[in-house]
Amino acid sequence: MQSILIIFMSITAILLLAEGFEEIETATTLDVLRRADIHIISASLSVDKLVVGSRNITFQADKTLEESIETLFDLVILPGGMPGAKNLRQDLRIPDFLEKHHRENRALAAICAAPYVLGELGFLNGKKATSYPTFQNRLGKSTVINENVVVDGKIITSQGVGTALDFALTLVSIFKGEKKSQELAEAMLVPIN
Repeated sequence: MQSILIIFMSITAILLLAEGFEEIETATTLDVLRRADIHIISASLSVDKLVVGSRNITFQADKTLEESIETLFDLVILPGGMPGAKNLRQDLRIPDFLEKHHRENRALAAICAAPYVLGELGFLNGKKATSYPTFQNRLGKSTVINENVVVDGKIITSQGVGTALDFALTLVSIFKGEKKSQELAEAMLVPIN
């Protein structure tokens, strides 16, 4: 009798937490991706794993960025919020961390104000993208699309709090398939268009 080896691809993701991050976007993305059995960690940019969001809600990150800096993830996620997105942009480790993932053809995702980080670092040049409306003029040399979520190759962008579920479910669809995304949407009573 011949045995059959089944290999399950394990998807890894990291969500970067800077002081002032947007709480709903963060919690929604973490929750939905974990429901989809995507191995996602949150990583604090500071040495403290306790990070305060834009509405003064404190989250405890799984790790610090320093503990994760050498790891290569399938997906890097930047939540929005202010001054969270600004703090992501000003962290000197972020450009190299994103470039390492981009060079290895890994996905970069950003929501709300955070796509401007990708835009200013050149990752959106020649791409279609979206963001919170007041940041759409800061998306580099991209073609701005006014949709909830825009996917262009390995770059995924979204507009904000009201699109967080669409954003998270789109990530599930990309990494776990449309069927899994629809199953989760139905289980969470999310209207499917």
